[in-house]
Amino acid sequence: LWNLFKIEVMSATNHTGSSVTDFFIVGFPGLQDQGSKTILFFAFLVAYIIIVLGNLLIIFIFVFDESLHTPMYLLICSLAVFDISFPSIIVPKMLALFLLNSNFISFYACFTQMFFYMSMGTAEGFLLTVMAYDRYLAICKPLHYHNKMTNSLAIRHVVWCCTGGFLSLIIPTILAVRLPFCGPDKIFHCWCDLSSVVRLACANIVTNSILGLTIALCVLLTPLFLILLSYVMIIKSVLQISSSDGKIKAFSTCTSHLLVISVYFLTSVFVYISYRIPGTSEDFRIMAAVIHVVIPSLVNPFIYCLRTKDIRDSFNNTLKKS
Repeated sequence: LWNLFKIEVMSATNHTGSSVTDFFIVGFPGLQDQGSKTILFFAFLVAYIIIVLGNLLIIFIFVFDESLHTPMYLLICSLAVFDISFPSIIVPKMLALFLLNSNFISFYACFTQMFFYMSMGTAEGFLLTVMAYDRYLAICKPLHYHNKMTNSLAIRHVVWCCTGGFLSLIIPTILAVRLPFCGPDKIFHCWCDLSSVVRLACANIVTNSILGLTIALCVLLTPLFLILLSYVMIIKSVLQISSSDGKIKAFSTCTSHLLVISVYFLTSVFVYISYRIPGTSEDFRIMAAVIHVVIPSLVNPFIYCLRTKDIRDSFNNTLKKS
């Protein structure tokens, strides 16, 4: 699939009448002065460093504490890997854009960045669904949990999340690549966003727009529906527990995941709404998209370290040993 995608991208400029070989990434149209760019550079640099270090801490704790080698923590560790990978696709280029005015990106690199950005974002939504399913099994079907959710099955679910994310975005990316681009070449965004790039095509883009919107809604609403369904079943099961301590303990295992889900989907909805409100400035829309990439990856390590007792205890024990 990757070879097919690569061939399509490399042949696009030869067979679709495209004269554009590079794109110019504008960034924030209203913040083009060097002072604003410097502030943006340091703000996102600090955020990116915290993202990488925070999620590496989660991975480090999981790897070196064998008591955490369970499906739930394996999924949390996988989320930490996703939270490093997702912003790493776009933030380094953004930093180069703000500090070095490195606005140009090649045709091939632009569509590659677009494909991996969308795929990783979709895969993360799928992973949050698997994590909700894991909590559903642990609370609603505890006697069957160890048969239906083992470490090998959890790894298999993570692989399927990645595969689903990549497969769902191949068709819209290839259709975008095959469009003729004959100018202009300015992308009014901080990276190669699909809708921003497609608007530059010298052709009818109705099919691309409809397909892109359909897939976006499917990969957003389907996981959200399954997650809500899982938690409806969880709440129903918890309410049947007689003791108040049992209810509190059952809910406490879900609070971290619920916070992570809330941050992810609220930022996604924020982006969607910003593009649908007439008169919304371009800078506001771009900032909404940047927040969707940065904020979930930034806060997830803090949520799990502060709200999950096992991870907190493991971290404290590691510090004491050191």
